[in-house]
Amino acid sequence: MQFNENAELDTSQVSDQRGVGGRVALGGGGLGIVGLILYFVLSQLGGGAQLPTGSGFGDVGQGQQVDSEAIKEKCRTGADANRESDCRAVAFINSIQGYWSDQFARSGRTYQVVQTNFFSGSVSTRCGSASSAVGPFYCPADSQVYIDLGFFQEMQEKFGATGGPFVEAYILAHEYGHHVQNLLGTSDRVGSGSGPTSGSVRLELQADCYAGAWANHAETVPTSSGQPLITGVTQDDVNAALDAASRIGDDFIQGELGGGQVDTTKFTHGTSAQRQKWYTTGYETGDPARCNTFDTDNLG
Repeated sequence: MQFNENAELDTSQVSDQRGVGGRVALGGGGLGIVGLILYFVLSQLGGGAQLPTGSGFGDVGQGQQVDSEAIKEKCRTGADANRESDCRAVAFINSIQGYWSDQFARSGRTYQVVQTNFFSGSVSTRCGSASSAVGPFYCPADSQVYIDLGFFQEMQEKFGATGGPFVEAYILAHEYGHHVQNLLGTSDRVGSGSGPTSGSVRLELQADCYAGAWANHAETVPTSSGQPLITGVTQDDVNAALDAASRIGDDFIQGELGGGQVDTTKFTHGTSAQRQKWYTTGYETGDPARCNTFDTDNLG
């Protein structure tokens, strides 16, 4: 896949907090796609793991700070997204939120555009403080997404994922799926808990399905200038996203990365097969209404 080189990027949807350090402790809820999973893995492996440097996502040296004005100058068009990895993240965020703005408008609702916060090392949120070790997450208390961009390399090195731009898109689209659930009140209506049919699992699988629905429309979502932002999505791109989904299932995490027995009573995100199934459901139908993981006994 590529980005339309002439399409404009909107960096107002991103707050760049990289280079802001400090001691933190894990706190609060609202961890998204792999926040809780990765926290579980690291706790099983002894904790203390930090994301590697050299990820290619505009790494920031110690004591150096990148601010949102700098990324505004850096990330102007799709051409920048084709060259620069952090600009690529901006482009995906623009496309994902553009898609949901249109979907909400079609149903007579108003989508609330929110920021994704790029951070390095640690970050404070209304859900508490978190380190990079928890992975990307959505905080419902402030309705914002948080990500250390080095996580994308972590997916390849620790989880064994294929990697690639559409994996990054899947991760970001999943987190914005949680934002959609928050706006629609789904998160409040569904209990959490753990287990193979728990509310937590159903929420995560629905967010996967929402990510797939966006992917179906990725080539047609326009920017403010009216031009589609993304072009040339291939089956290889989709397969890479499905591969990533298989690496973050509860069964894979517990059995392969946690080094232990698979305990279904502790499931919070669904199995690898379920995550692939619901992403595929969203992608093949392109219809968020088909992402109802709550009125079915067959989650896959």
